[in-house]
Amino acid sequence: MSLRNLLLFLLLSLLAACGEQTLPSPFQAGDVSAKYAQADFHLNDATTGKPVSREDFRGKVVVLFFGYTHCPQVCPTELAELAQMMRKLGKDADRVQVLFITLDPERDTPELLAKYPAAFYPTFKGLSGDSAATAQVAKAFGVTYEKQPNKNGGYDLDHSAGTYFIAPRGRPILLSPFWQHSDMWVQDVRLLLAFR
Repeated sequence: MSLRNLLLFLLLSLLAACGEQTLPSPFQAGDVSAKYAQADFHLNDATTGKPVSREDFRGKVVVLFFGYTHCPQVCPTELAELAQMMRKLGKDADRVQVLFITLDPERDTPELLAKYPAAFYPTFKGLSGDSAATAQVAKAFGVTYEKQPNKNGGYDLDHSAGTYFIAPRGRPILLSPFWQHSDMWVQDVRLLLAFR
């Protein structure tokens, strides 16, 4: 056996030993469809006061971000980056709905939630519910949050930071970690818009 054939045989043996080969994901964010396929929300639109769920936004890529308006760093940074994504999407932005779900219904009044997300981008919507509805939607999407007393006598919320991207027909569902940025999201949103 020649050296070339021996190397080829070894390479094929190694590949076969690795098991079934899978193609790399086309998405920058992680595909979490299996885990969150049934996850939903039943909250109120802060602008209209009307109840909404995932079904109300069918036909658009739905972008969910959980946070609170008093958040000092993570939430405004993420919303600013999502606004940048919308500007980069151009006309495709009309087919995307960003929803900011408050984890702090105690302080985030409907009036505040109607203005806060929209200050970053005009079409962004704030959603809220009572403490039970908030806990339910957070659990459905695997979001953790906890009050932490601060030195001013109030509290901050420690919360997980990730952004969900849901295709127009509900699948696939992607979860982007906090460190990803608008260029990656633009690519993923355009791929999700192709799912019919």
